[in-house]
Amino acid sequence: MAVIPYLVVGPNAIMSLIGLVHGPDKIKPTPAEDWREAKVEVVIPALDEERNIILSLDSIKKQTLQPERVVLVDDGSNDRTAAVADEYAKAIGLNLVVYKRQAPIGKTVTLKRQSRESDADVEFILDGDTALESPNYIERLVFELYQGVGIASACGTILPIKTRARKALFQEPKPREFLKEHPQIVTELDSTWYQRLSRKVISTYRDCLYRYLQRFIYHGEMVFFGSIVNPVGCAVAYRRKYVKELFDEYEPVLGENLTTSEDIFIGFAMADYGYRNIQLADVYARTLEPRFIHWFHQQHNWSSSFLQSCYYFPGLLWSPFKALKRWRWRRRSKKSGVEELRRIKEQYRQAFGRQFTKQYGRPIGWFIFLSAFEKLSFPLLLILMLAMGWWEALLVTLAAETGLFLFTLFVTSKSDRFSSLLKGILITPFRYTSIIIDIVTTFRFFWDVLVTKNRDWRK
Repeated sequence: MAVIPYLVVGPNAIMSLIGLVHGPDKIKPTPAEDWREAKVEVVIPALDEERNIILSLDSIKKQTLQPERVVLVDDGSNDRTAAVADEYAKAIGLNLVVYKRQAPIGKTVTLKRQSRESDADVEFILDGDTALESPNYIERLVFELYQGVGIASACGTILPIKTRARKALFQEPKPREFLKEHPQIVTELDSTWYQRLSRKVISTYRDCLYRYLQRFIYHGEMVFFGSIVNPVGCAVAYRRKYVKELFDEYEPVLGENLTTSEDIFIGFAMADYGYRNIQLADVYARTLEPRFIHWFHQQHNWSSSFLQSCYYFPGLLWSPFKALKRWRWRRRSKKSGVEELRRIKEQYRQAFGRQFTKQYGRPIGWFIFLSAFEKLSFPLLLILMLAMGWWEALLVTLAAETGLFLFTLFVTSKSDRFSSLLKGILITPFRYTSIIIDIVTTFRFFWDVLVTKNRDWRK
């Protein structure tokens, strides 16, 4: 989740509202490729996931569209991730190939190598701590991925997995029987009350945040632009060919330093070429959230990667200033009648190529620019109010913003609205703590760019 707007009535929220009012592209797609013929491979990057890997594999086995094979890459785990995965896959009849590294070298390397070594059409990435809730998750993603050659990635709606729901999954017949035969396998996550409370608090915070982002901000983004900035990387389907081409292009320049979050960089790179990253609202996956101490690190990585990707893709960032030029180009294209002659129709169709982005920008660049503006301006505004002693203005700003956030959360919650409202109140301190993290992250980013010239940005 790279783009986390601070203000409910900020520029991103307004842009999403405009998108919802504007409505989607009304073109009916006529795909040239049949999604049923796509060869799908699942790749699971895993590090110390003995406690979770059973649920990930079990969710794959339940899918209506089964992959040709599942590849698990154990990135140097200190626990029995690889062994447990291998044993459970055999128990449920899942075609699993396991690669175990001696030491961690990162998820980026896994994506790069699999994109080059695989012959699959679709590379579905599933993190080892994530389980697919919808049995048709992969099928829906592959179907939508093949609605146009301009779609590079597809993900579903991602929500935190609740402790009670997680325990219930382990009580289903196959996991329960397997664990009964292998009592040495540990599934409990936390051993102390503090660890349990810490994870519960972060999970509650993320649940509210994810629902607000995906049901309002990202939904408006999808309607308006036909794309989000980047896919949610824990359960995402890529066109493997596009990922391979991306690594072939950027590895000679950046090596494996694709910012502090590879899925954000990949999303930017795809958008820079003119591809779309789509999100589906009707299929769900559940992911494990970190404890409090690890939340800071994850939040820093996401925020850093967004700023670093803005630095690497200025053509996207400055797209709003090329809007008039892009509008004139579209007008000329429409007058030429080329679009009407196309036999293959695709929604939100764009010209491909980085040179086009450099010259005309991209529609999704509006969201990127406004996100960067909000990320820099709102913390600076709060600092200014504190420095000048404008306490009344500060309190009114925070109270109004919090009230609007709670109202939006209440409206966008499909069920348990009052429960969501209560959670929204409880997680308010964490929302503003994230601003402090962003201030530190932003300072470090500009220090890297302007002072140390450091570009070793890697997770």
